[in-house]
Amino acid sequence: MLDLERFIEDCQRALTQGPPELGTREVVARAVSAPGALLQALGGPKRAEIQTLHRSAQLTILNVIWAPGMSVMPHDHRMWAVIGIYTGREDNVFWRRLRDVPAGLIEQAGARTLEVENAVSLGRDIIHSVRNPLSGFTGALHVYGGDFFATERSEWNPETLLEQPYDVQKALRMFEEANTPRVARP
Repeated sequence: MLDLERFIEDCQRALTQGPPELGTREVVARAVSAPGALLQALGGPKRAEIQTLHRSAQLTILNVIWAPGMSVMPHDHRMWAVIGIYTGREDNVFWRRLRDVPAGLIEQAGARTLEVENAVSLGRDIIHSVRNPLSGFTGALHVYGGDFFATERSEWNPETLLEQPYDVQKALRMFEEANTPRVARP
């Protein structure tokens, strides 16, 4: 079983040794290389949620559980991030700001699928949207180089692609609403 306290300490230590996102990526890669140990430590995903494992001004560590078919709108972090998948899959679409058009518009710039045992670093200026394309839950460690919940950030309307302030409470509600079964309409 993964020792969560030691994992958090290793992430904190990575902040002081070389580029922090590189050291943190190594720590997360080690953790997700043993997905069974992570599942044992965190429990198998049963509901969509964002579990805070550690939060400080320098570092936030989350256990993010995506419901089947769940997606979130394009958003930025304004800090580096490391994502490691220990069960399921994340489909990430990357976006870039458009130039010479009204401020705040974005366009698709690429995509990447993250699968079990993948760990990737995202730069502080990355804009991405995320989707769990599977019929089961996806579990991922998300580590951020700052306070994920207190940093002012942006999100983009998924239909108009216009920028607006990131709403943490709305994002948390999206995870909670993903747990409510949808009733099919005739």
